[in-house]
Amino acid sequence: MKWAKIIIGVVILAMLLAVGQTTFSFFSPPGESLDTIAAKWTQSGHSDRTSISFTYWDDDEPPVIPENCAKCHSLYGYLDYLGLDGRTPGQVDEPAPVGSVIYCYACHSQAAHALDSVVFPGNTEVTGLEWGEANCMNCHMGRQSTATVNDAIGNVGDDDVMEGQGFINVHYAVAAATQLGSEAAGGYQYAGKEYVGRYPHVPDYATCTDCHDAHSGQITPADCAPCHANVVAYDDLYDIRELPTDHDGDGDTQKGIYYEIQALHAALYDAIEAYAADVLGEPIGYAYGFPYWFVRDPETGEVLPGFPNRYMSWSPRLLRAAYNYQFVNKDPGAFSHNPEYALQLLYDSLEDLAARVPVAMEQYTRP
Repeated sequence: MKWAKIIIGVVILAMLLAVGQTTFSFFSPPGESLDTIAAKWTQSGHSDRTSISFTYWDDDEPPVIPENCAKCHSLYGYLDYLGLDGRTPGQVDEPAPVGSVIYCYACHSQAAHALDSVVFPGNTEVTGLEWGEANCMNCHMGRQSTATVNDAIGNVGDDDVMEGQGFINVHYAVAAATQLGSEAAGGYQYAGKEYVGRYPHVPDYATCTDCHDAHSGQITPADCAPCHANVVAYDDLYDIRELPTDHDGDGDTQKGIYYEIQALHAALYDAIEAYAADVLGEPIGYAYGFPYWFVRDPETGEVLPGFPNRYMSWSPRLLRAAYNYQFVNKDPGAFSHNPEYALQLLYDSLEDLAARVPVAMEQYTRP
């Protein structure tokens, strides 16, 4: 393994020396210089050496990144996944050393360029992907799915507490799972319901790097203006709306679809709180920080964050709804990636809870 890592390092160095001041065309505008690309990359989260995404395991003993995390949190882990360590592609064979970020060679190799399919959580394979987008999707797919939640629930009754069950967290930055909708089944999809598939947007803006600069990860609002005349600055993106239906029932069909999603998201939180307190008898609250859902102080009602106070009174009905709440929460761009899918998940979660607690379903409309 030591020699494999040395060889990988030499290959990366050779590649960088070879390009020198020439230009890249992979994922970037033609003629963009290496200096420009490097400057963009240094501003991105993929290069942030201080990020918890790359430093979480630094104080472990030994300081290595586990196989189930290494693909997306280590250059070495992703090269292992691609099979560039000489072993089986499509899997990470051993823990990766700490200390790397997502360098050029993670996405710029023959193996990376050849990827045209991705296996999502739940073993759902999505094929026919354009070159390049599969690399983005590999690390922006989340780590859970409808199948994961159903496996945990098994045959437990909808309102029975599952002994020892913790919250199932989809993970972070799940844009690919949102965009692909039912093709990936990254959200919790209720039995008997139909869900939209991949959100196509428009032909020129259909893949990750059509909208996001491949090296900075940023969006250029001006690129949206030809179709969305209201867009001048980044915040104007929230005002984009193509769906004509009033999904949240407030009578306003002019505001951005982002705000419709936010309204159903807030309503779902209220329903989750009501269900946990009134049906299960164990009040729940959300706080930022793993595992996100916590008990409340019995005297003050305040949420008590911290792992020892994690919520552990999950029924299948509550787990399904909380999973979808988190899924939408962990893709702040859901309004752009696939707004109909996000609204469907939220509506169905509300409808399920409405079987036990008051929810004004008559005001909401499902896409």
